[in-house]
Amino acid sequence: MTENSKQILKILPVSRETETRLRHFSQLFQKWAAKMNLVAPSTLGDIWNRHIVDSLQIYSLFPGPKRWVDMGTGGGFPGIITAICLAEKGDGWVYMLESNAKKSAFLRTAIAETGARASVHNVRIETARDITGDCDAISARALADLSLLLDYSAPWLLGAPAVRAFFHKGREYQQELDKAVGRWQFDLVKHPSVVEQDSVVLEIKNLSRFGG
Repeated sequence: MTENSKQILKILPVSRETETRLRHFSQLFQKWAAKMNLVAPSTLGDIWNRHIVDSLQIYSLFPGPKRWVDMGTGGGFPGIITAICLAEKGDGWVYMLESNAKKSAFLRTAIAETGARASVHNVRIETARDITGDCDAISARALADLSLLLDYSAPWLLGAPAVRAFFHKGREYQQELDKAVGRWQFDLVKHPSVVEQDSVVLEIKNLSRFGG
């Protein structure tokens, strides 16, 4: 592992076993990313900070053997990182929802090679509730604005006060919040990002439709 990645992992310490799995995933990711568009090309040079640690902070906010639904997993963030953290627990699961067949193939390869506790479902989010069943937590990163994320999450969140959703958002997140509160009511915690200044992870629970 590079000195840079060692420094980054000091922010969110993980076990040696998990670090080894993350390192293997990083190598696999860069191999596949050279052939297909997994993330923005401008971020490939800083995969540990921009993607892996940014994803690790989700697990740090809600650790333990839980059942996750990761919407629009794409190149694996944050879903595969959460699933790698669960591997050393030997319990918990991540249902990764990804409609792109090529990205789904990459995710299945990553699971097989890292031992991540996850499955990939090449389906649209709107049809996924019947596949995943109940969950403890929902995550999404760089997928959609908050209002649409809440639409997507509603099948799991409505009537389930113990379920939490964790959404990465950039510095314009307040505008998305203002729009969402016109349609939804929810409890909110804003967690400052450990990676990017002015960015946050929004933790949401107790979702209900505005006005009942």
